[in-house]
Amino acid sequence: MAWTDYSSAPVPGTRICAATEITTVHPLTVTTARGSFPLLVLRDGDTIRAYVNACPHQYLPLDYRGTNLLSADGLRLLCTAHGASFDKSTGEAIAGADCGLDPVPVTQIGDHLVIAA
Repeated sequence: MAWTDYSSAPVPGTRICAATEITTVHPLTVTTARGSFPLLVLRDGDTIRAYVNACPHQYLPLDYRGTNLLSADGLRLLCTAHGASFDKSTGEAIAGADCGLDPVPVTQIGDHLVIAA
């Protein structure tokens, strides 16, 4: 499922947070006119990446059972509900899931991180 298929998907230009807030992995909820949209935002080197915070195995948030979402080597995102792992740079499934995380395009405008077009 693409991120835009979620009924609560934010429109391009929606502000997410201050860009300085993103240092590692942050589960965030973006409130839209249509409801709450679950988002994972992380810094990957100089790049900020975002994914829908929903494991494709059961659509539970990756932080369902805890907040430690990075592997010990810092290269993989982990589902705390059942242990699936995903490449943090691409969202592709590494183990425990048949498909990867849905990426959400983001960009920095001034001091803010926003949903990109």
